[in-house]
Amino acid sequence: MIAKTRERTLKLARDTLSIEAAALQTMCDRLEGKNADAFLLAIDLLHACKGRIVVSGIGKSGHIARKIAATFASTGSPAFFVHPAEASHGDLGMVTRDDVFVALSNSGETSELLTIVPIIKRTGAKLIALTGSALSSLAQLADAHLDTSVAKEACPLNLAPTTSTTAALAMGDAMAVALLDARGFQAEDFIRSHPAGRLGRKQLMHVSEVMRSLEETPKISVKNSLQAALLEMTAKKMGMVVTLSETNKVMGIFTDGDLRRLLEKSVDLRGITLASAINNSPRTIPPELLAEEAIEMMEKYRINHLVVTDSDGFLLGALNLHDLFAAKVI
Repeated sequence: MIAKTRERTLKLARDTLSIEAAALQTMCDRLEGKNADAFLLAIDLLHACKGRIVVSGIGKSGHIARKIAATFASTGSPAFFVHPAEASHGDLGMVTRDDVFVALSNSGETSELLTIVPIIKRTGAKLIALTGSALSSLAQLADAHLDTSVAKEACPLNLAPTTSTTAALAMGDAMAVALLDARGFQAEDFIRSHPAGRLGRKQLMHVSEVMRSLEETPKISVKNSLQAALLEMTAKKMGMVVTLSETNKVMGIFTDGDLRRLLEKSVDLRGITLASAINNSPRTIPPELLAEEAIEMMEKYRINHLVVTDSDGFLLGALNLHDLFAAKVI
């Protein structure tokens, strides 16, 4: 890329970010007086909603509307997107008197929305409008109008929806955050609605679901030789071996790190017993704890392995960082 083109590209990027940032700050500053009352009314309507939040828009506003609906849904407020054109051909039946209809239109004169909004109003559903003009037809029909007007688009032609869609998206986020707080929505609620995500797996999955079984866990009697322990460690490919008493209670753990430290002290390991080489205070964890708690223990003690035991100290299995990575918990 030649220098002139490079500089122009970077200037356009900076101008775009600057224009959109300034628009959001302006929108924040004007959230007072009548605008503040309108926002609070919108949150009251959403909080009192006995049905679902229906979000609609067309074109670029439609894309933003889909995201706002998804944000409401993931933060404890049942919501879905409906296309205004499809609504005129049957989908309007999805909207009931118990719903709140949120309409997005920068001009406030989108014909597809203006066709269905009067019908929606007649059903008894409440209407929240996000527009760039308080004098628009859509704003006048709304129970609560939120001003998302911007001075100009970031597009150098001042044509492509850029700043205006950013403003609408930010206002949608503001509503969702205010609403989740009003509903008392907590982190646990968010996790329950995202069980397939890494956050959900980490905080909902238990140690028992990610640990290695007793059969897969490297283990050996503490009375065995160090050589036998190394063979078991190698066979099970876990980088450690658990040593057990005659009654199968956990006595200790021997890791590949312990082996390296022994080799630093002596080349000849034949005279070293397994009992003298183990760490007899291994970190253990019960299977009913969360994977998140296992991660915290590993981070706290800077270890890669945990021995899973029951309340009496009997071996149930083992867990290491690779298991957590494989389960996509971290």
